[in-house]
Amino acid sequence: MRYVILDTETTGLSPANGHRIIEIAAIEVDGRNVTNNTFQVYLNPQRLVEPEAFKVHGLSDQFLEDKPKFSAIVDDFLMFVKDSHVVIHNAPFDIGFLNMELENSGFGKFADYCDDIIDSLVLARRLHPGRRNSLDALCERYAVDRSSRTLHGALIDTQLLAQVYLSMTRGQDSLLSDDADEAESLSDHRPEGFEKHVVVVKASKQELSAHADYLEKLASAESVQPIWTSGTE
Repeated sequence: MRYVILDTETTGLSPANGHRIIEIAAIEVDGRNVTNNTFQVYLNPQRLVEPEAFKVHGLSDQFLEDKPKFSAIVDDFLMFVKDSHVVIHNAPFDIGFLNMELENSGFGKFADYCDDIIDSLVLARRLHPGRRNSLDALCERYAVDRSSRTLHGALIDTQLLAQVYLSMTRGQDSLLSDDADEAESLSDHRPEGFEKHVVVVKASKQELSAHADYLEKLASAESVQPIWTSGTE
């Protein structure tokens, strides 16, 4: 299965306020291996870069003034992402900009050109609820070296995200496949009329009393009421 890890840099935060894409980068992941097949381009946004955005990516108006416009690279870009599963961190941000650029050039919406869009931020929040899930935080969590990242840049961010995404999904495909195969195998070998019976073993009065004593000691030691006792009375 072919994946494309994608990122953009922009002149500001909102396409609705006239901000534009100034860099697009994408790298290919094929068979869970990062390939040497990449797409990266700087773009002339035909407007000024916001000072706060410049602090993030360091791409100046002077640097961008001789770069191509989006309309000049759109065909090559769409060919690169065609029929792939596209992974983006905080996808709504990038997709909003890509849709704006594509629609302005008469090409419809980004989702029309790829098989699927995967938001790695949503995946990270499911795996690590209540924790920081920025790209920097995920690199630290999965021991991905980000020492070369002094500023945000679409190409370096796609390279880091590729490693993070592979770490977050490691073993997932094989585990799902193994589970499905095992379930199908068990189903095939069940005797006719087989029914699943669940045996419930209830705690004895002695066990319940010992458990209550433990919770009381825990509450006293920690000076808090254990959350799992709320609503039990």
